[in-house]
Amino acid sequence: MKITSKQILSQLLDALWQQYIQRVSYAKTYADLVTAKGGKVVNDHIAFRTLNTVTGKQPHGIGAIWHILDALQYKPVSNYKFTDKKLSAIHFEHPDKQFPKIFVSQLEVGELPPWAQELINEHVKDTHYHLSEIACLDLLELHKNEELEESAVKNLTRELTHYFARPWGIPKQENVEKLNEVSQYAAWTLLHGNSVNHFTAFINYQDVKEWPDLQTTCEALAAAGIPMKDRIEGQKGSKLQQSSTQAVTELVDVIRADGSQGKIPWSYAYYELAERGFIEQDGRQVLFSGFLGEQATHLFEMTKTHD
Repeated sequence: MKITSKQILSQLLDALWQQYIQRVSYAKTYADLVTAKGGKVVNDHIAFRTLNTVTGKQPHGIGAIWHILDALQYKPVSNYKFTDKKLSAIHFEHPDKQFPKIFVSQLEVGELPPWAQELINEHVKDTHYHLSEIACLDLLELHKNEELEESAVKNLTRELTHYFARPWGIPKQENVEKLNEVSQYAAWTLLHGNSVNHFTAFINYQDVKEWPDLQTTCEALAAAGIPMKDRIEGQKGSKLQQSSTQAVTELVDVIRADGSQGKIPWSYAYYELAERGFIEQDGRQVLFSGFLGEQATHLFEMTKTHD
């Protein structure tokens, strides 16, 4: 029996979502509240962060995620530059619009101060590729035929799920703290690697009568005790409005100055919320599917760790 690419993608996205809501309690609370009101939990996009530098046997930068998305029929749609933050990004879409968009960014490591480049490169240069040869062959078959033998699917989904984690070793605490001074993105990615950076609620399809838009949803989440971003990005009625919860803090593994392993508190992820407006395309009104640089820049800051 053959399992389609779409079915495999659904399994993978569900596995990543389940992992994410275990770590980001605010997302689970949102989902529980929406479900209790008879609404729908639909995600607009998922974001990942990468390092554009040699990462051992793992493809570098956006390619670390792109080659998997490619096998699952996602295609690149738009490119973005965030000059001040030394970031580039691409957003990908699936031909079947039931699947969320994927936003993958990369830190241009070569634009950091030389000492920061050295710290990052030394830590990630020997990274292993965390997919087996069998999984790679299955990905190639999936890319070519858009289906896979049922017997291979369980292992492939398991390996892909595990791929979305930190692929390199535990970083040194002092390196993380130094990097955080010049790029909180660098520190975050060194700690969390390929882990999901955030999921995003698609407010347009939420279908909760009491929460008809982004503002009422954010107000309801705040009333439920979820710490929220202090403002909404974008104007009411514009082609894109975004906000988010605050990021959760986790105890992350680090190597201390004496060589022992310990834990320190650090930000992980937030849950984003997006409401999209209509634009004219080919003579018809369609929901805007892209991203706006200034708004994305502000949302990057939601994972900033100050202490």
